[in-house]
Amino acid sequence: MTERVRGALTVLLSAHRPEPGRRAHILSALLAVQEAFGYVQAEAVPLIADALAVTEADVAGVLSYYPDLYSVPRGRHVVRVCLGEACVANRSAALLESLCHDVGAGLGQTTSDGRLTIERVYCLGNCAVGPTVMVDEQIYGRVGPEELHTILQSHP
Repeated sequence: MTERVRGALTVLLSAHRPEPGRRAHILSALLAVQEAFGYVQAEAVPLIADALAVTEADVAGVLSYYPDLYSVPRGRHVVRVCLGEACVANRSAALLESLCHDVGAGLGQTTSDGRLTIERVYCLGNCAVGPTVMVDEQIYGRVGPEELHTILQSHP
């Protein structure tokens, strides 16, 4: 971790220090760190623990528990394929397999160029038009391999 990042992290965490006699809000601190840096670096865990007056195990536990917290860098775009029951019935598992093959990255991985991170979700609330894919915050329904290719071209 560079000194510049360490300094920015220290400033950010100062706003999350618990008041005397109050419990630390580890999750909000981790979300703020992730918002600022894109993910929570392993090297940041001791600094976060110190700033919040908790153990490193407390911080690591919260970091590993929540699937929307990341300890590794992610791609510029996150592609989530729904594997909920309705989407699987409409071949979303095959779509996910095709996506991973086409971009050269597996589930939970980021492409070598840093463009895409591939994830699965179990419901996007778009069951009537499955298979459903979410790219960043945009949801797409009735997505087949060709449609997904077109969608991804619009996310350089």
